[in-house]
Amino acid sequence: MVLFNDWSARDIQTWEYVPLGPFLAKNFASTISPWVVTMEALEPFRTKGYKQEPKVLPYLEYSGDKNIDINLDVTIQPENGEETIVSHSNYKFMYWTMEQQLAHHTVNGCNVNIGDMMASGTISGPTPDSFGSMLEITWRGTKPVKMKDGSERKFINDNDTVIMRGYCKNEKIRIGFGECKAKVLPAK
Repeated sequence: MVLFNDWSARDIQTWEYVPLGPFLAKNFASTISPWVVTMEALEPFRTKGYKQEPKVLPYLEYSGDKNIDINLDVTIQPENGEETIVSHSNYKFMYWTMEQQLAHHTVNGCNVNIGDMMASGTISGPTPDSFGSMLEITWRGTKPVKMKDGSERKFINDNDTVIMRGYCKNEKIRIGFGECKAKVLPAK
């Protein structure tokens, strides 16, 4: 696993979202963290997932602990400024497990090959400080985030750097993913 930021172009996404769903708003940039963490290394961090209701289709049923307790922090750093944490979430909040997502992706015959990269989707927790996108965090821009330098963000600005950090930790070990970091440059 790696940390993955699939950037969204909000202006395009707003138009595409209904009725098409995000397409062009998601196909222009992605950023990943530098470290690949094996599934074996993550086994000690398995945890119980959500009770899924209504009942899922038979090929999506599972038993046991399938979610993974991965702490996630997202910060925004203005150019020449200090980082401000905008989200503290956790991969364990995913409603669908990665096994379910893979099974559902392939159930119609879609091929998956070694080296293919799949992303979980936005990870939002149950509280406002754990929401996973600026659209959610700022309530569609109606509740700006106060930055450490006194400025506000409704969305990410040109020259802001977005940094995602993830790690698993228990009483014996801490495993990190490195930083998933990228700077938003102005349009040409």
